[in-house]
Amino acid sequence: MAQRYWNKYVGHDGTWRDKHRPPGEDLAVMRTGLGRDAGMVPALCRYYTCEIDDWAARRGEVSIEQAAEHAALALFGLHQQSKTRPMHRPGVPLGKALRKLREDGKFSQQAVDARVDAAATATNVTALLMRLRSLIDQLRTINQPLDYDQLMKLIHDWHFTDGRQRARRKWAVDYQVWIEAPDRAENGTESSPQSAQADAPAGS
Repeated sequence: MAQRYWNKYVGHDGTWRDKHRPPGEDLAVMRTGLGRDAGMVPALCRYYTCEIDDWAARRGEVSIEQAAEHAALALFGLHQQSKTRPMHRPGVPLGKALRKLREDGKFSQQAVDARVDAAATATNVTALLMRLRSLIDQLRTINQPLDYDQLMKLIHDWHFTDGRQRARRKWAVDYQVWIEAPDRAENGTESSPQSAQADAPAGS
């Protein structure tokens, strides 16, 4: 598998490789992918590393992996904008990064909880990405990095009901604020944040 864009510049220790940072022009192109589907921004396609899915290509579609990489690249372009330190940090999952946001004090804990809750209860990928964009922008404000390999996997898994359930549970544990409702866990349904209302309706 080809090396993801962010790993070309950031080492396992979370520091720049050979002191080289991503060119600002690259990051600007990535940001044009925000709110747009994979393959719809030709200039961004050169940063994709996923293998072409021939079956999907014949149907004029992109694979779920390509869609997840596109979304992660766009969010990375936003997160890294104008930053001198890497915003990709291996081993820092989204939940832990957002926990740092909650503890930072720049934003009220209630407001952060509400934004995280809205993202984590999203029932489709479009809603998830819209809400992640806002959270990533806040993480950028406090210079808090996260693991973009893990974020790409989370976005990928969100396309599937079972994957979304697993991703949501891990997110909850990492954030250390939510608990899984016992009755829902026993029924095998999707868990929700301790402070949250029931899952948002489809299309939210």
